[in-house]
Amino acid sequence: MKYFVQFCRFAVGILFIFSGLIKLNDPAGTQIKMEEYFEVFAHDFSPFFEHFVPLALPIAIIMCVLEVVLGIALLIQYRMVLTTWLLLGLIVFFSFLTFYSAVFNKVTDCGCFGDAIKLTPWQSFQKDIWLTLAIALLFFCRKRLQPALPERAGSIVVGVSLVLSSLVAYWALAHLPFIDFRPYAVGQNIQANMQLPPNAVKDEYGPQIYTLTNAVSKQVKTMSKDDYMNSKIWEDTTWVFTSSTEAVLLKKGDRPKITDFSVADMDGNLVTDMAFQGNKLIIIVRQTEAANTKCFPEINKLVKDLEAAPAAKVQPMVITSSDGQKFDAFRHEVQLAVPYYFTDDVVLKTISRSNPGIWLLKDGTVKGKWHYNDVPDAATVETLLK
Repeated sequence: MKYFVQFCRFAVGILFIFSGLIKLNDPAGTQIKMEEYFEVFAHDFSPFFEHFVPLALPIAIIMCVLEVVLGIALLIQYRMVLTTWLLLGLIVFFSFLTFYSAVFNKVTDCGCFGDAIKLTPWQSFQKDIWLTLAIALLFFCRKRLQPALPERAGSIVVGVSLVLSSLVAYWALAHLPFIDFRPYAVGQNIQANMQLPPNAVKDEYGPQIYTLTNAVSKQVKTMSKDDYMNSKIWEDTTWVFTSSTEAVLLKKGDRPKITDFSVADMDGNLVTDMAFQGNKLIIIVRQTEAANTKCFPEINKLVKDLEAAPAAKVQPMVITSSDGQKFDAFRHEVQLAVPYYFTDDVVLKTISRSNPGIWLLKDGTVKGKWHYNDVPDAATVETLLK
């Protein structure tokens, strides 16, 4: 039993540190998940939860930092009474979220491990059940787990982990995630990610059921589509086809990494392929009212410098989720003389955690991504396109 308790301690501690760091790598992504949950709860329980939507980012950061700090505290057995209480509270909270997602199919990706490891709602809930059992065991054995370090040294380790975790979150927000696990990352080909590979697993469906009624005897028969064709019952004109069921999806197959990327012009015409032709400097502006405007002098300079270097042949364009009237007023405000197109807001959030953000494509392959705090110069862009 002693060894099993120690195994649980190491397993829970390492898992919490890993989960926290993965999410701290992309706190804006965790913010999006928290917003989804608050919006669902506002709809299903009470409008009161709408008040938490603007607080999603600080809540996400506190939650992720707490995961890392508690994981480290558990490994060094620091203040186990407080540590196990906090762990128990956190895992109960997580278990409720994943249970609600699994049972009611509300948030189909809980974001437990960010974009690095995707789990289904039921897989997430099962993982949390095992963690709850392990943490419950540690909670009941908390007084037997003596500190691995002196009190002062333990406090320093926990304090340093708190500061470093917070700095990781700050850096990821002020720039971009250290590691981009999304299908829009540097090096990815967007067109390829919008298609299934040749060896992809296909969906498995149950048989489509046909119902037939005999016009003479009034007898009713049900059979699969294959049995219907093989039996040639349709040759007997006394059997009348009355209804059929849809084929039931038994097992979901693979899906393209990207399923919802599209670009439309002012008239609503899809011009997605245009974004994959040649060199494109794409300026991503989500909702204009939330966009940072102080960076546009640098962005405008980049656009002008690239226009003055015809050898690079870089075509600038904007993709936005704001409506045409709003964006037209916005681009005049920031003096952005670049053609603009429209893309879904959720897609833009996935592509770029920065608003605005900069995306460099060469024949559909991502050559560069930048936060508005890190606007590149023309020389950097030209180098990446060589």
